[in-house]
Amino acid sequence: MRRRDEAEFEDFARARTRELMRAALVLTGNTASAEDLVQSTLTRAYSKWRRIQGAGNPVAYVRTMQTRIFLDGVRKRSSREVPVADVPERHAPTDDVDLREALLAALRQLEPLDRVIVVQRYLLDRDVATVAAELQLTPQAVRSRASRALARVRAALGVEFPTGTENTENTQKGRS
Repeated sequence: MRRRDEAEFEDFARARTRELMRAALVLTGNTASAEDLVQSTLTRAYSKWRRIQGAGNPVAYVRTMQTRIFLDGVRKRSSREVPVADVPERHAPTDDVDLREALLAALRQLEPLDRVIVVQRYLLDRDVATVAAELQLTPQAVRSRASRALARVRAALGVEFPTGTENTENTQKGRS
């Protein structure tokens, strides 16, 4: 992005963040989720700023973008979250802390672009097309880099950490 475009985007973001935040608070119902929604909206708007400017009405474009990001998040949550009356107290077992530290160390060993792809695909749950568009790569390049990066992470974790297949195998053996 050119400096002039960056300056125009920064001016836009400063002028509209409060309005976007108000709308996000109403949509999400809480401050943390609203801040995440505004950040996601502005991040996406930044990556598409030239297109937004070309549309003629950047305010309407970004409002629509915010609404779609919110709705996409609701759709994703509705398919995997189940509300409960009482949230049980849980403490992270030491194994989880060790696994988290090992995973972070393995991720730090990846090339920055591969790390970004892994984070966007598997932590932020972004689809291949979105990641490809944001990183200006082909969808095949994103899938390929993600696959190789995950293989390197798994190799760095070694055999002492489960990959998720062990439980499935044990469960199937128990049923036999």
